[in-house]
Amino acid sequence: MKVAFLGTGLMGLPMATRLLENNIDLIAYNRTPEKLKPLKFAGAQVTTEPREAILAADCIILMLTNAAAIYSVLLSDMCWRTLSERTVIQMGTITPTESKQIRDTVISAGGEYLEAPVLGSVREAETGELIAMVGSQRQEFQRHLKLLKNFSSEPVHIGPVGTAAALKLALNQLTASLTSAFALSLSFVKSYDVDVEVLMQILRASPLYAPIFDRKLSRMENQNFGNPNFRTKHLLKDTDLFIDEAKNIGLNVSSVEGVRKIIEKAIKISFANADYSSLFAAINSISEVQ
Repeated sequence: MKVAFLGTGLMGLPMATRLLENNIDLIAYNRTPEKLKPLKFAGAQVTTEPREAILAADCIILMLTNAAAIYSVLLSDMCWRTLSERTVIQMGTITPTESKQIRDTVISAGGEYLEAPVLGSVREAETGELIAMVGSQRQEFQRHLKLLKNFSSEPVHIGPVGTAAALKLALNQLTASLTSAFALSLSFVKSYDVDVEVLMQILRASPLYAPIFDRKLSRMENQNFGNPNFRTKHLLKDTDLFIDEAKNIGLNVSSVEGVRKIIEKAIKISFANADYSSLFAAINSISEVQ
């Protein structure tokens, strides 16, 4: 099998590197060619034309920013006709509705489509310890399980296309909400001179604890938002996707809309490309969050 990997950004690069490390024949494409240099150095074939990557491969893995990028790179007039008898595995974060529409387009071209969004950050991508959630037919999942295990030790079959995309948005909503809630509580106790380690000792021993709190504590205390594991602007994108999809099914999204304002504030004060722990800076910003 030869794999085309389309999208070698923050998460895509270590994921594509995992394939090379496991001796999988790889051709890579990225809209910013400079990001392909590490993969070329590691032995991958690289190209500046997505059509060339698609034609060379049996399986196409997508780690692109959003559905618009997928349509531009994979489903353009130049590319979508080349998908016949090829498998597309979509691993980015998009809505269930978008995923189903992309599936239908791929199938109409004679291809096969699975969604397999992942939970985790750069560290887990580097070590192959992501949590892969797969939306597909059961036989498709089994057929591509060996490939997916390069990214996740135990990929989980969620259900048909759309179910894994929905679960991924739900989990990213939790990421945003938990991070902003922790940043607010941390800021509050610090303002009253409560020892942060006392807060953490009590929190770790309680049902309220989530590991993400310890992961982001040092960044928040030191205002160190560089070298992001997940960029703030991408958290805003995923939160917007969740809100739109949740509204469409009649859910009350007031709580996450408040979180969205905090994320937007972090971006306005220059943390778009920083780690999403920068929500702490937005909560502590002198100007009011609008």
